[in-house]
Amino acid sequence: MTSVEQTRTTLVTKEMADQYHREGYFVIESALRPEELELLRGGADHSVAKADAAMDAAGTDRQGINARGKRYFSNMIYEDLPELRAFLFGETMADVCRAVLGPDAYLFWEQYVIKAADQDTAFAWHQDSGYVHEDHEPYLTVWIALDDVTEENGAVYLLPYSRSGIRSYVKHVKDERTNDMVCYFGSDPGVPVVAPAGSVVVFSSVMIHRSGPNLTDRYRRVYLAQYSADVIRKKERDGGEPVGSFERFLDDGEIVGS
Repeated sequence: MTSVEQTRTTLVTKEMADQYHREGYFVIESALRPEELELLRGGADHSVAKADAAMDAAGTDRQGINARGKRYFSNMIYEDLPELRAFLFGETMADVCRAVLGPDAYLFWEQYVIKAADQDTAFAWHQDSGYVHEDHEPYLTVWIALDDVTEENGAVYLLPYSRSGIRSYVKHVKDERTNDMVCYFGSDPGVPVVAPAGSVVVFSSVMIHRSGPNLTDRYRRVYLAQYSADVIRKKERDGGEPVGSFERFLDDGEIVGS
């Protein structure tokens, strides 16, 4: 990291960045400003309404990995709500990307993950890369808590590299009941991340993780922003087109997406 990048980075310490490369993750508690948190919560409301409308149109209560009134995965909401771009292409995310990915970054994916009060809201052990394909460089996930996260309402559990022994893509199998992709069947429960609203968990796309069910009577809302150092593409046999957003975010450390 250059001295210029070190001066710019306000959220991520050297110790955090070192832990990311050593163990695959780090946590920054209460990283978001109040206005950023409220902005992302507004997008969460929109994402639930959009998912419900899509299931209404399809005449179903389960669509992909969405389950009405239980769990919601709504992506690319920033295309509906341009105000979210200011966050996705702003200094908070730039700090994280510069520290972990380096001076060049693309927005790869964006989505809300929302769990209602239901025991059927656990999410199985997987890598985010398991939902792409095996031939890509690991990318970066920024997991943002929009509510206080506890083990009771669906905390994320991580398997650090030193405990899983895995630092690269592994084959996943599909759970036919939930449509989850699953890659770990061992007994390690993982490290629970319990943190206040506005905290961020930064981890690699090859970090194995899961989340528990929401056993409370309130939503547990999370916003995911994912970035890559290069454009991620489909396999050549599938056409080789870019996957996800592939919007340029950082060029030589400077923000170019806005």
